[in-house]
Amino acid sequence: MIEEFHVYGMVLGTKYIYMTVTLQIDTRAEQGKKLAALRKAGKLPGVVYGPKQETMMVTLDKQTFEKVLKEAGESTIINLVGAGEDIEVLVHEVSFNPAKGGIEHVDFYAIEKGKEITVHVPVEFVGEAPAVKKGGTLTKVLHEIEVTCKPAALPQHITVDVSGLDDFEKQIQIKDLEIPAGVKVEQDAEEVVALVQEAQEEPEAEASSVDMASVEVEAKGKTEGEAENKAS
Repeated sequence: MIEEFHVYGMVLGTKYIYMTVTLQIDTRAEQGKKLAALRKAGKLPGVVYGPKQETMMVTLDKQTFEKVLKEAGESTIINLVGAGEDIEVLVHEVSFNPAKGGIEHVDFYAIEKGKEITVHVPVEFVGEAPAVKKGGTLTKVLHEIEVTCKPAALPQHITVDVSGLDDFEKQIQIKDLEIPAGVKVEQDAEEVVALVQEAQEEPEAEASSVDMASVEVEAKGKTEGEAENKAS
């Protein structure tokens, strides 16, 4: 199985990772119950489709794909080879076995070459927020950001440095992020990405006062009632 990773790019002193992955696929005719034999042999069944791509059923090495998914994520362009013309795709959906666990099927979405795509890119938080040492709690509001760009400019993730959060008044907003050239963010620039919240002290519960007079009256009434029952 072919598996290639390439890293390049430097924007405003920040290293952005653009990852190119190449995977070997084979076409298949097996469907339904016949897929069990493929999975037993370490193969992962999948399907490739898209606006300009005729739907194609494929198989690939399961272990290799799991490694790619873990290291590259779903927002990485994957180049599928081995079934005629190379196909650039994104992972659209991954199905898991609810009983045994593990991946059992993958859907690939074929992108149109030269056309922009809109995807959600994961956020990677780095650094330490000084305000946390003052008793605050780091709150990560966003974990992914929607962007539009050409496939070649798609970053694997967007880095958020929280080391500037040195008091409880500061926030990191989308407009504060360093976005790679050629990438357009589709969300509101004022949207909060991260902040440090000051810990709130919980008020101590006040001990409820006991009305002894009412307790005595209640006890006395019970005793008189018991006496009447005995007399009757």
